[in-house]
Amino acid sequence: MPTVEVQETIEGGADAVYRVLTRMQDFPSLMPSVESVVIREIGDGWTVSEWTARLQGRKFHWVERDEFVPQRWQIVFRQLQGDLKVFAGEWRVDPVSPSQSRVTLVTEFEFGIPMLAALLNPVARYALRQNALSMLAGVQRAIAGGPAK
Repeated sequence: MPTVEVQETIEGGADAVYRVLTRMQDFPSLMPSVESVVIREIGDGWTVSEWTARLQGRKFHWVERDEFVPQRWQIVFRQLQGDLKVFAGEWRVDPVSPSQSRVTLVTEFEFGIPMLAALLNPVARYALRQNALSMLAGVQRAIAGGPAK
């Protein structure tokens, strides 16, 4: 299964960065590719969120379960339903110093069309990588208190 991993060191302590990442409903104001995020359910340490995003000009829609592990600054997500056969991954925040954190986003995906996988996967990997970098830049702007998008 194709996997994309993006990692950046950004300004901001781990707790502050993690707070931004857990407020997924704010992602549309931080990240150009995310059109909407609606929190459908909230439980003890988890949410179910509904997403609409654009990737390479195509709109994708999915519902995911997000599990929060604050003591490790980690969010694990997996698609419950949506446009892809598989979409799952995690956000990790690792303290580098009191004022810097390394943020990692790992995403696994599968289109569910084996005959087209060789054609689609390289393009999707590139698009997901660019999207992930944009998301990390949005997190950095949120931490810095800068303008959205």
